Amino acid sequence: MKQEQVNLRQLVMEMLLAVTIQREDRPMEYSHVIIRDVLNKYNYLSGQEKAFMKRLFEGTLERMIELDYLLDQYSKVKVSKMKPVIRTIMRMSVYQILYMDAVPDSAACNEAAKLAGKKGFSTLKGFVNGVLRNIVRNKEQLPYPDREKDFEVYLSVIYSMPIWIVKLWIKQLGKEKTETLLKGLLAEHPVTIRLRNDVATDIEKALQGQGGMIEKQAYLPYAYRIAKTDDISQLPGYDEGAFVIQDVSSMLAIEALGIKPGMKILDICAAPGGKSMLAADKLAGTGEVEARDISEYKVALMQENFDRCGLQNVKAVCKDATQPDESWVGQADMVIADVPCSGLGVIGKKRDIKYKMNPDAIRDIIVLQEQILEQAVSYVKPGGLLLFSTCTINRDENEAHVKLLKDKYNMTPVSLDETLPEMLHSETTKQGYLQLLPGIHDTDGFFISIFKKG
Repeated sequence: MKQEQVNLRQLVMEMLLAVTIQREDRPMEYSHVIIRDVLNKYNYLSGQEKAFMKRLFEGTLERMIELDYLLDQYSKVKVSKMKPVIRTIMRMSVYQILYMDAVPDSAACNEAAKLAGKKGFSTLKGFVNGVLRNIVRNKEQLPYPDREKDFEVYLSVIYSMPIWIVKLWIKQLGKEKTETLLKGLLAEHPVTIRLRNDVATDIEKALQGQGGMIEKQAYLPYAYRIAKTDDISQLPGYDEGAFVIQDVSSMLAIEALGIKPGMKILDICAAPGGKSMLAADKLAGTGEVEARDISEYKVALMQENFDRCGLQNVKAVCKDATQPDESWVGQADMVIADVPCSGLGVIGKKRDIKYKMNPDAIRDIIVLQEQILEQAVSYVKPGGLLLFSTCTINRDENEAHVKLLKDKYNMTPVSLDETLPEMLHSETTKQGYLQLLPGIHDTDGFFISIFKKG
């Protein structure tokens, strides 16, 4: 069967529209989902074509605030007033001009004008070409906000972060730490895997054939980073469950619990299941882990992964974490509550979160978190432990709940210094919690806290 010819830039444009435009007939897509689905659909493309498409899509999305700012300096029609198709073409073209050295500037401009014509905007081809060529002419001295006069706007544009998030982090972390964090979120984020069997050498050989790499991650002996691989599921050992995809921060959260064989563990917001699987492995075939999620689809995926890894002591169950379950009250040696959150800590991987999240949504999320924690506390047996974690960087979602668990539920914080690597010890780990920050720690943005009942 003959494969269809694909205009890569047009495909990227459609993907960008899907994640940035609210349509009546369907909700906005999530960037990590759409890139996965498109790469699967067009799996016959060469590795180079797939890499180009992924880089252009993710890079344009990641740098959108900066791209819009620069377009507004050179276009008489402001970005907010442009037709969605033209706005998207302009954004991805400026990204190519500024960040993709392998693409000649002339090609970025010409292809943008061609794409505008192809999408029914022939009358705007001259406008598109003119604005882009003006940016090309000035790209060595582009006008950015003044760092000294307006530091917050400067950070927002340079690091493409919405101003409300910049202000939130400066207020909570200070200026210097905020800039380090913003840099860290824009750094490259290799996929992290947890080795369950000794297959590192086999994976290394397979990756070398496609120009990839595998290297140890500093914090944990079984954590490895891999880069430049087309399809992780094709690597040696995947089908046998020799490794699982999991961020180091998530592994550290389970390490912090100090799990012992024979324990009964409840993971109440478990999807995609990485923590449950590590907990089950720590139990070494003993005890039990119940991994819950509200989505039947995600529960099915978790069970598929448990089966692939041959785990007999963990099961996936569909249940709403906000609803009480009398059968588990006071029964769990450990409860894992990795609660829904704003996701500000994983912006480096899920780039559209920063455009879709807002302060009102966070207020609603905080209410949900408190409802879940109320149930989580009830399941811990006297002397048992609660892991409360999130993948965000926001004291209202993190430290505020540490206070809630202490004051309202009489939970006692447990020092993390006994269980976490020494290089992560700090004043707060002694107090029972740790905020991991990209740029400072070699992980996603993640919050870990441990409490004892009674």
